[in-house]
Amino acid sequence: MTTPHQLLDEVFGYSAFRGEQEPAIRAALAGRDSLVVMPTGGGKSLCYQIPALLRDGVGLIVSPLIALMQDQVTALHELGIDAAYLNSSLSPEAQHEVIDRLHHGRLKLLYVAPERLMQPHTKALFYDIPVSIIAIDEAHCVSQWGHDFRPDYLALNELATLFQGVPRMALTATATPTTSSDIAARLALNAPAVLVSGFDRPNIRYLVKSKTDARRQLLTFLKNHRGEAGIVYCLARKKTERVAGWLQTQGFTALPYHAGMLAEDRAAHQHRFVTEESVIIVATIAFGMGIDKPDLRFVAHLDLPKSIESYYQETGRAGRDGEPADAWMVYGLQDVVRLRQFVDSSDADEHYKRVERHKLDALLGWCEVTDCRRRPLLAYFGDEQSHPCGNCDNCLAPPATWDGTQAAQKLLSAVYRTGQRFGATHVVDVLLGDATQKIIRNGHDQLSVFGIGNELDARGWRSVIRQLIVQRYLVVNQQRYGALVLAQDSRALLRGEVSLRLREDKKEPMLNKKPPAQKTIVSEQDRDLWEALRACRKRLAAEHNVPPYVIFHDATLMQMMEYRPHSPNALLGISGVGQAKLERYGEQFLEVIRESG
Repeated sequence: MTTPHQLLDEVFGYSAFRGEQEPAIRAALAGRDSLVVMPTGGGKSLCYQIPALLRDGVGLIVSPLIALMQDQVTALHELGIDAAYLNSSLSPEAQHEVIDRLHHGRLKLLYVAPERLMQPHTKALFYDIPVSIIAIDEAHCVSQWGHDFRPDYLALNELATLFQGVPRMALTATATPTTSSDIAARLALNAPAVLVSGFDRPNIRYLVKSKTDARRQLLTFLKNHRGEAGIVYCLARKKTERVAGWLQTQGFTALPYHAGMLAEDRAAHQHRFVTEESVIIVATIAFGMGIDKPDLRFVAHLDLPKSIESYYQETGRAGRDGEPADAWMVYGLQDVVRLRQFVDSSDADEHYKRVERHKLDALLGWCEVTDCRRRPLLAYFGDEQSHPCGNCDNCLAPPATWDGTQAAQKLLSAVYRTGQRFGATHVVDVLLGDATQKIIRNGHDQLSVFGIGNELDARGWRSVIRQLIVQRYLVVNQQRYGALVLAQDSRALLRGEVSLRLREDKKEPMLNKKPPAQKTIVSEQDRDLWEALRACRKRLAAEHNVPPYVIFHDATLMQMMEYRPHSPNALLGISGVGQAKLERYGEQFLEVIRESG
C-alpha cells in the first residue's frame, strides 16, 4: 500500500513533510475532520491533496477564486495528477467533459466555488459518486471575525449532512484563536483536530514608515528591487493606474489591477505577472488571493490595509520560496481618517462596526510600536515569540522616542478652544500661528493657543495628531467632516496626570542593505549554468503554457546548479523533482548541465 511519504517523494519530489502537514494528512486518512491554520507558503495544499490521492473517490476542494483553481489544477497536471475545476470560466462543453470524467471515476481532485457547490444540480452530481475528502480552502471567509467574510461560505455547514462520514478539512493562513473557533462552529466540523503551525515567516523583513512623499519613498525602496517581481497595494482603483503609469516612467515593468477593469485586461495583466519574472502589479485587494508565485521579492503598501489579518495575508504573498523578501508600508493621518470613515459610514450593523474598529485600532497600534514588530504581529494570532526578530525596521534601526506630553497638551488645548469643530489642517495652522482666512474669519487668531506650537513644523504636528488618534486621546468625528474631538482619556493627559512618549518620525533614508541570503548565491563561475537552467525553464514554460515556477522553483534550479546531477536517478535526489517531472523535463535539464561541463 502506498504511504503518504512515498507519494510526497515520488509525485511531489520532496523528502520530508513540514509543520503540521503530516498530522493533517493522518487525521484525514483516519476519517476525522480538521482545522488547519498554516502560514502562506507553508504547504496547505499537500494536506488535502495527498489524502485525496490515497483514499477512494474524488477529493472535493472548495475554493473561492477562479485564479486559485486554475493555478492549482495546472500544477497538478504537471505532476501527472487527474484534476479539474468547475466554474464559470468553462464553456458548457468543457463543463460537460469535466462532469463526464467525474462520473467515470477519472478525477482525483475537483475544485469548485462554494456558491456553485451548493446549487441543487451540483449537489445532485455527487449522489452516487464516492467523495474521499472535502477541503474548504480560505476557510476564514466563513467567519465574520475574519478579514474576508463571504456569505456564500455560510451554507457550507450543510456538507456535514450531505456527505456523512467524509472527512472535512478547513484551511486558512490567517485566523486568530477567536476566528478559528468561529470557523469550526460555522462549518459544523465534528470534534476537529485543530492543527496550528507557527505564523512566523522569518524570511520576510517588515518595514513601516510614516507617509511623507509616498512616491519618492516607494522609489527609494524599489531601488533594491529592480528586476524583481512584487505587488504594490493601493486603496483606490484610480490610484493603481496612476502609480503603475508613474512606475513605468521610472523604468519598471508595472501593470495596474483592480475590479473595475475589463475582465480580459485583468486576465492579461495577471498572466504577464505569473509568467514573466520582473513584473510589478499595482493593485487593490482584488488581486492576490490564490496567487502562488513563489519568487515575489516584495509586497508594498501605499495605503493602510483594514486589519492585521489583511496585512498578514497580503504581505504573506512575498517570499513563498523561503528566500529573503520585504514587506514595506507607508501610512499617514489621512489613511487613519479614511479607514475610520469607511467603517463608520458602512451599512453594517453596530456589532460588525465594533469588530472592524477593533481590528483597525489593533493595526494602528502595531504600526506605532517602537520595539520588535514581529513579536506583536505573531502575538495577535496567538503565536508568542520571546526574542526580538532582528529582521524588522525597529530591530535593525531602533526608532527614537521623545517626551510628547507638553506637545500633546498644546494640541488638545487647541482642539478644545477651537470648539472641536475643525480638522487636522486647521488645528495645525492655529498652533503654528498661520493667520489664514479661515482662522481670521473664526477669530482663532485671538485665541491663547494661536502660535504656541512653533517647536514643531506642520509635519511634526500631524505626526502628533496621528499618534494621539492611535492612542485614543483624539477621535475623528465623521459627522462633522473629519473634525478632531477630545476622547475621554484626554482629560488625564491635559491635567498632567499621565505622561506620554511619542515616536520620533525622522526624515531618514530607507534601509538599503538587503537581508542576507539564506541559500546559495550564484557565483561568477556558476552564472552561465544558472542562466542556462533559467532559459531552459522559460522555454519549457512557454511550450506548455504554464508559469515558469510550475516547471521548477528557483530553489530546485539552485540545487541543480550546486550539485550538477548527470543521471536521472541523481536528478530525482533534487528537492522538487518527482517522477512525473523527471519523465517530462528531466532530460532537457540534464542536457543543460552536461553541456556546462
